[in-house]
Amino acid sequence: MISIRRLKIDGGMTVQYFVGIVPPTDYKERIVEFQKRWQSNRTWEVAEPHITVKAQSGLGDDLRWLESIKRTCASFPRFTVSIDQPKTFGEAVAYLSVESSEIHDFHERLVEAVSPPPEVMKQYMEMERFIPHLTLGQTHWGMSSEEISEMRSFASITLFPFPTFSVDFIRVFQEIEKNTYILFEDIDLA
Repeated sequence: MISIRRLKIDGGMTVQYFVGIVPPTDYKERIVEFQKRWQSNRTWEVAEPHITVKAQSGLGDDLRWLESIKRTCASFPRFTVSIDQPKTFGEAVAYLSVESSEIHDFHERLVEAVSPPPEVMKQYMEMERFIPHLTLGQTHWGMSSEEISEMRSFASITLFPFPTFSVDFIRVFQEIEKNTYILFEDIDLA
């Protein structure tokens, strides 16, 4: 298990966290290289490529939730995910789809372990609204809708073959400044 010291953010900003699955290093590097082809794309600056399995809802500064996440991971067996074809959420987000028979159950267990308010879960697209994916670019981080469409088209060629890999751990990300997330802690699965 890797852990880094919790960083304090000046200026009164509330520290946010989320939990993700990171792809193998070589594929992660290919994704970042691909993302950087679009100068307007700032997605790679926000966080390393990942599949979010627990969004920010309920993951506050008090860190009480962290023990619940660790207990859930300690009882959940390792599983396999497959990165698949590029898709979009409307014209705003280009992403790689994710296939796994276990990922929805894992997501639900993480959400239940933290128990965020229902209205916040809805805001963060959790539970029945959860669509596992790996974001490549989005208009929120500087891209145009035309670039999103172009990115989707190029991803099917440039990022193929899409890997299948074992999920042996999850990564907790911490916001160290507005819209910049780094490794906080890696937590092994059972």
